[in-house]
Amino acid sequence: MDLFDSLKESNKQVPLAEILRPETLEDYLGQYGIVGNNSPLVSLLKTKRLFSIVLWGPPGCGKTTLARIIAHHTESCFIELSAVSSGIKDIKDAIDTAKEKLIYGQKTILFIDEIHRYNKTQQDALLPYLENGTVFLIGSTTENPSFQVNAALLSRTQVIRLNPIDDESMRKIISKGFQYLSNTYCEAVLEKNVTDYILNYSRGDARTALNIIENVYFCSPLKDNTRTISVETLEQLVQTASIRYSRQEHYDMASAFQKSMRGSDPDAAIYWLAKMLTAGEDPRFIARRMIVCAAEDVSNADTNALTVAVNAFRASEILGMPEARIPLAQAVEYIARAPKSNKACVAIDNAMTDIYNGLNFQPPMHLRDSHYKDAKKYGFGTGYVYTHDNPDYKQQFMPDELKDKKYFSKLS
Repeated sequence: MDLFDSLKESNKQVPLAEILRPETLEDYLGQYGIVGNNSPLVSLLKTKRLFSIVLWGPPGCGKTTLARIIAHHTESCFIELSAVSSGIKDIKDAIDTAKEKLIYGQKTILFIDEIHRYNKTQQDALLPYLENGTVFLIGSTTENPSFQVNAALLSRTQVIRLNPIDDESMRKIISKGFQYLSNTYCEAVLEKNVTDYILNYSRGDARTALNIIENVYFCSPLKDNTRTISVETLEQLVQTASIRYSRQEHYDMASAFQKSMRGSDPDAAIYWLAKMLTAGEDPRFIARRMIVCAAEDVSNADTNALTVAVNAFRASEILGMPEARIPLAQAVEYIARAPKSNKACVAIDNAMTDIYNGLNFQPPMHLRDSHYKDAKKYGFGTGYVYTHDNPDYKQQFMPDELKDKKYFSKLS
């Protein structure tokens, strides 16, 4: 390292989250199912055998940290790329380095952060080198790999899902953060509820928690070589909670929202509505899910529910946020409390399934269109009885092959 690089390094302000990043499995908190003593991952690491994995989990749950610990534990060369700023040339450079390391008997882990941001060509560029063992891949992603990672690459890796860090572990991380700052600079005195505030704000994201700790520490008043950390200062610093909303959560929240309305739980439905709105979800998307629920789950048990849902959609378009939250909430309560029936939905699905399975028949001759010159010549419309003139006359409307078929009878 030359003098210029040395100066750059010495002048860096390294974030607290990076300073306190765990370096061993013993210090790695919050993923006990993954790194517990008897877990498959730990058992494999004890043999120092490597395999390619994709770490899927929310921000700040320890994906990058776990990748570095695996590399350290297996004494592997660790090459880190970000899918945001790297491309195929960077992958090729990493492969060349890995080939050189193999000459000296060292394996290489290629860590790609946010691997879901790589396009198909970039992901495919990794395949031959995973197959022949040149490198072992550890990819990290906040998005569901089943949707965001190519099937070919996914088939060559093991997906490990990480969860938000549990509250007990988060409390240890928060305590560790303040303790480090107290030991390094001056003592931090925490007023009541400070830890709970940071815990609730960060919601299992260690990086967010440590960033808040670092910022609130240095902006808190200093007196007698002591900094007093208060909830009031925290509230002024963070103002409003940041709501994380990944693409997977987009579908998960919508699913929970619709199922809550279907299950006639207006309180749960209003909570998921609030979660989606605070995350910036398009209110028109929410209203469309309500229209589906009104038609599918309420249906003719309360025909007004569909009208309410459609009107909520129109109101959302007219008003926009934040006012749109009011008609949406009104419609949510109505649909959730309405009686439920899925007879129409099941009936149409069964009929479509029959058609897909080959029960695809033509209308009987008397039902066919007769409003053109040559229709009668073909027998179209012959024998049809106008229902309004003869309301009691029974005639067949099903195809001849399905004349006794009932789609609603079993559900009535």
